[in-house]
Amino acid sequence: MSDSVYKIIELVGTSTESWEKAASVAVERAAKSLRDLRIAEVVQLDMVLDDGKITAYRAKVKVSFKFEGGG
Repeated sequence: MSDSVYKIIELVGTSTESWEKAASVAVERAAKSLRDLRIAEVVQLDMVLDDGKITAYRAKVKVSFKFEGGG
């Protein structure tokens, strides 16, 4: 592996189905505008509740990608 620098951003994906789907939504959306995605780490899971019922699952995801910015 050559010397490289990676940037990490934090995203929150949501889904009415599951935490896994929420994490996938975040990564799939990031992949549309970022190149060279390397690692996605789920750092937090929570749910949106309405009247005591789950209405959405949320996954906070840290995504890293190769940094290509100039000096």
